[in-house]
Amino acid sequence: MSWDCGLRYMFSVPPVLQQGSMCILHDKEDLSRLEMVQKLAKDGCRFLQTHSKGPERTSEPQSDEAARVCLRERGHDVLVLQRISSEQPALSASARGGGREEARNRRYVVVSGTPEKILEHLLNDLTLDDDQGTTQGKESDTLLDDFLLTYPVFMSTSDLCQALLGHYCTKRYRGKEDRKEALERKQKVLHLVSQWMALCKDFLREDEHVKLFMKSLYRYILDDLYEHPALETDVRELQKLYQLHRRHTVDEYSPQRKSKALKENGLHSRGTQRETKEVLCHVYITMDSYLSMRTHTGVVAQELLQAVAERMDVPLRELVLVAVTYPGGRLLLQPLDRVFSDSVRPVGRLHVCRKDLGEVLNPFTDNSELQQRTARMLSLNTWDVAVALTNFDWTIFDSIHEQELVYFTFSRHSSSSHTVALELLLQRFNEVQLWVMTEVLLCPTLCKRVQLIKKFIKIAAHCKAQRNLNCFFAIIMGLNTAAVSRLSQTWEKIPGKFKKLFSELETITDPSLNHKAYRDSFKKMKAPKIPFPPLLLKDITFIHEGNKTFHDNLVNFEKLHMIADTVRLIRQCQKDHMGNGITQKSSSEVRAYIDYLHIIDNQQTLFELSHRLEPRA
Repeated sequence: MSWDCGLRYMFSVPPVLQQGSMCILHDKEDLSRLEMVQKLAKDGCRFLQTHSKGPERTSEPQSDEAARVCLRERGHDVLVLQRISSEQPALSASARGGGREEARNRRYVVVSGTPEKILEHLLNDLTLDDDQGTTQGKESDTLLDDFLLTYPVFMSTSDLCQALLGHYCTKRYRGKEDRKEALERKQKVLHLVSQWMALCKDFLREDEHVKLFMKSLYRYILDDLYEHPALETDVRELQKLYQLHRRHTVDEYSPQRKSKALKENGLHSRGTQRETKEVLCHVYITMDSYLSMRTHTGVVAQELLQAVAERMDVPLRELVLVAVTYPGGRLLLQPLDRVFSDSVRPVGRLHVCRKDLGEVLNPFTDNSELQQRTARMLSLNTWDVAVALTNFDWTIFDSIHEQELVYFTFSRHSSSSHTVALELLLQRFNEVQLWVMTEVLLCPTLCKRVQLIKKFIKIAAHCKAQRNLNCFFAIIMGLNTAAVSRLSQTWEKIPGKFKKLFSELETITDPSLNHKAYRDSFKKMKAPKIPFPPLLLKDITFIHEGNKTFHDNLVNFEKLHMIADTVRLIRQCQKDHMGNGITQKSSSEVRAYIDYLHIIDNQQTLFELSHRLEPRA
């Protein structure tokens, strides 16, 4: 039968809500199962049986609707939970510190709710052991991880900080809260914060809201240490995660001896000065071709000119660096001028010119430089090239945080500083693809072009062997572009075994059946490994566009769980449990070549080069 229960919360609620909350339960056994029911005040709680009689309970499994519990406030749903069976029994009442008579084997997961109620349920669902550690079930772990990965979709970091401070400092509405309950509530908040900081690593370290939040929370903990000495363990954990600095012992933080100045200076965030970051800098040597240079945000004009001069075999004294600004102005950069602004953006489109402002290289001229670049590429060992490409990609991929995919999907049209590493890896994929095309189409002689394509096929195979699917896809797709694949005379000269190998590698890039060939192959690879990022983003976009983010003003948490489940692939790929390190020592000569790729990014120019090599019949 169905039950309507008029229930009053013990939680602190606004006066307008203090007249009661309504919780609709579809199964009377749910009454002893819900954390929200367990924590209710005894007074003012009414159980009302309706006159309508439902069907007798059978052994058949219940529908999803029958297994759902809705919490209502002021006539509106604020939290919808789904009952699921858990393989792992819940903790006993003594471990929970509550009044539960026996452990049950069913739990509740969030279907939808308001941000505040989702967070409240998450905190209530946490369980603490006697050593203040957590021993949660798989569902609680997943809920916490889902929430921390996807909260930017429905609430700002500032709102989350304020909500956590509120839960830490609040006092339960009606009735008394003993010291044990207060300590447990505070420890749950601190555990969530510890998980958040551990998950985000340095991702939010520069966020001003997080800095202020950690300073305030740290202050509150110091205030509570006198009454709750058990919080000392949590203090140490926060110090370790966020580089909080304690100069004195716990006793010195008693109410009689606390120093306000000390607490004001208690937060020392790691990296007070913004660290220099690695970037891919484009330095144009013609109007439609550039050198992609791996450098840092503090680089000056002289360093870039030196690198270009060495790569292009042009005397440094003949070159100048010009920043072309919108709408067409030119700024001549002096040797010690910084190239990047504080926003990690170049001061303009960077061009290296001769001092007479002429181009450094004419791509249509069959000159000695083109002959030298082909000979240089052909002299490199294919395995070493694959190693250098993989090391480069891994440096970027290992710095990607799962939340970057969430920000990229939901904030695509706004420039976000939260997607720097992800955008860098996507940029690298495009550059490697264009680099393959550029190298082949700038090779003037047929026999050397054949050798070059054979070399790229071997490099692609080596990248796959090194579990770098980013570069693998880039090389195969570069060879499959129209400007390269139309070179029939060149492909006819490719030996049969290389054509067979290329065909086998192409099969993995086949998009049919939702990229089944790639997914099966990638799944068999051991971590660490580098995935194909565009497909990962496609999966998340499919979930995002196929499901509403809000239902009746409630956050659709089922959608966010699917997204969190997808972005967790990043974490799984970055782990190295078995010591299968992906990086290897690479040749300095090869590394110097790979760090400065010459790329033509104009498709029309690439096609003109292609037709110049093999004119249309």
